Amino acid sequence: MPIRFDPADAHWRVAPLATFSAAQKDWLTRGGSLTAHLRALGAVAVRVTREAVALPWPDEAAALGLAPRAPVWVREVVLSVDGVPFVAAHSVTPRAASVGIWQATRRLRTRPLAELLYSDSSVARSSLVSRRVGQRHPLYRLAAHQIDGGDRHAPHALVARRSVFERHGAPLMVTECMLPALWEHLRALDAAARAHAAASGTGAAHIAHARVREHGRPLDHTASRAHSVPRSADERSR
Repeated sequence: MPIRFDPADAHWRVAPLATFSAAQKDWLTRGGSLTAHLRALGAVAVRVTREAVALPWPDEAAALGLAPRAPVWVREVVLSVDGVPFVAAHSVTPRAASVGIWQATRRLRTRPLAELLYSDSSVARSSLVSRRVGQRHPLYRLAAHQIDGGDRHAPHALVARRSVFERHGAPLMVTECMLPALWEHLRALDAAARAHAAASGTGAAHIAHARVREHGRPLDHTASRAHSVPRSADERSR
């Protein structure tokens, strides 16, 4: 059956903003494990920055149908590639679920959450939604600490995505904020590819096609479920 939780609202949208770059649209809509995608760029390390019982952010409580002061289990990590922070991630699940259906999240330590989400056929995933995150959102403050130079050198807004994983009716929301170092790395790779193409006589169209088809899916792909579940009529008509 379709997942019961919808992370979309007036700010978090299924379709990335038109002002996002092609690379941003690509990474914001990539299905499967973000950790696996990062591994294609280099050696990935997971650093846990916080694990605690806390209160959900207002947009999390709304998406998960929780009371504003309902306790949740929070796990925050930084995903680095070759020692450089690329993603700041924040996950929440109701406290009761964290000692029940999602209790394994409390024992992950430095293992990526993906190890739980993509090895269990009972886990379904909502659509991915994304937004530009400004300084007033708690996610911005969380992510800005991971930027070289801290808050003073952070851009005015960051780019993030989120989705809800559901297992036996219990939700786990994962929010991932892409840091500027990721986009800088991708631009450097693109520039290197263009320079190589120019030197070898490969056309720009070939480069664009290779970039769009990276990981076997076009930039406008929206496949985002951990495991296939039936789509509703409304989803099929979109």
